Amino acid sequence: MSSTKRIQFTATINAPVPTVWRLMIGLEGYKRWASAFAEGCYFEGAWEQGAKIKFLSPPSGDGMVSEIAQNRNHEFISIRHLGFITNGVEDTTSESIRAWAPAYENYTFISVPDGTKLVIDMDVAPDWEQHMNEAWPKALVLLKQLSESGGAA
Repeated sequence: MSSTKRIQFTATINAPVPTVWRLMIGLEGYKRWASAFAEGCYFEGAWEQGAKIKFLSPPSGDGMVSEIAQNRNHEFISIRHLGFITNGVEDTTSESIRAWAPAYENYTFISVPDGTKLVIDMDVAPDWEQHMNEAWPKALVLLKQLSESGGAA
């Protein structure tokens, strides 16, 4: 049994779903809002269902190795986190990884009169819960500002 718990964050963003979607998973938009987790973090890979994707932070390039479990355009994305990358080495099989992996991070986009209701559900290991509880609200504020300004710099 995985030693994770499910946590949830929501935001209502005064922008249409396609705008929020594009800025959330586009490379430049992602770098802007995800800076709440680690300055300069980025991803490599694709958001298509079944694709491998890595979430990385400079300067080390350490991060997470994941895959897109589901992608329903402008509705839902499910990221299946499989392990960590440390010093360029992917670890998806060690005991410390198996204690929590796979863990899911799901983004649900709901069209509402005010724009978009974004719901983040994620499985989090105890060691990361405080960081996620601090970083996600900041990330959602950044995504909201970015989306409501139309993605302008």
